[in-house]
Amino acid sequence: MRCTIVPPHMLERVVHDADDPALRDIARRTLALSSALRSERRTMPIEQPSPTEDFVPDRTIGDAQNLEVLPGETVRAEGAPATGDTIVDQAYDWLGVTFDFFEAVYRRNSIDAAGLPMISTVHYGRDYDNAFWNGEQMVYGDGDGVLFNAFTAPLDVTGHELCHGVTQYTAGLEYYGQSGALNESVSDVFGSLIKQWHLGHTADRADWLIGEGLLAAGVNGKALRSMKEPGTAYDDPRLGKDPQPGHMDDYVETHRDNGGVHINSGIPNRAFYLASAAIGGNAWEKAGRVWYDTLTGGAIKTDEDFTGFAAATIATATGLYGADAAETRAVKEAWAGVGVQA
Repeated sequence: MRCTIVPPHMLERVVHDADDPALRDIARRTLALSSALRSERRTMPIEQPSPTEDFVPDRTIGDAQNLEVLPGETVRAEGAPATGDTIVDQAYDWLGVTFDFFEAVYRRNSIDAAGLPMISTVHYGRDYDNAFWNGEQMVYGDGDGVLFNAFTAPLDVTGHELCHGVTQYTAGLEYYGQSGALNESVSDVFGSLIKQWHLGHTADRADWLIGEGLLAAGVNGKALRSMKEPGTAYDDPRLGKDPQPGHMDDYVETHRDNGGVHINSGIPNRAFYLASAAIGGNAWEKAGRVWYDTLTGGAIKTDEDFTGFAAATIATATGLYGADAAETRAVKEAWAGVGVQA
């Protein structure tokens, strides 16, 4: 799986509408690189390793030195001191927070549950406006400094991309149409939960934004996506307006972006927010547990649609809390609230 954090429709808008030819050039080059990565997407099932519980992180940060090479020159390994390069040290720290989250909350040992080494490459390409998981490691661009800041800065970007790896090793949701939108949504869910856990924010205190701080000064926007209010994250003449729907009434039928995986993910995103808000407290404890157990439990198909996933989460909640529990009602009502009838 090769999944980028910035959706193609944002960069396509820059190519067509930005006044600055340099920004158009950067967006065009980023799209070309991202498209090449997607064309290499792994389609064979991933062999599931046997879970282990030694829970020792193994982090390596490589520096691509603005070339398009992976993994780059190793500049920081597990246990080594900070380098003084903010980008390198952010990447190292956020790998650690993500590892700690999955260990502490779900007793999962790294991405594959078996202690998979966590590798990140920073300073990838020149002004590369994206970050991605390529099936084996994280890769970060530095951003152009005009529309996008460095991609290592927001913790939820790292959490989002690494969770594509978790999905790869568990449900294996196909990256097209509704299953692809679920793949993107699951990454948003756990990217947000990792940030909430790190900050100690309960559901009512969380911002529910993905990529807050990634948009540069002067951009009219607050993040890449809003799980609480899909469609409100940005509205900028160079990036366009956030197209995410929050209800099935507004579902977008398209062949672009693998069937709108970064667009229609707003619907299950809002369902998770509604369930978390209704349950209250720390979202990773109950709503997060329902989504995690659904993702990893083996009951959903690789081509699952919204209705099937909703039904699976309701079944999981019922198994965890009981059919008449407030938590189960919250999950049912959350899906109904976005027009998904399970």
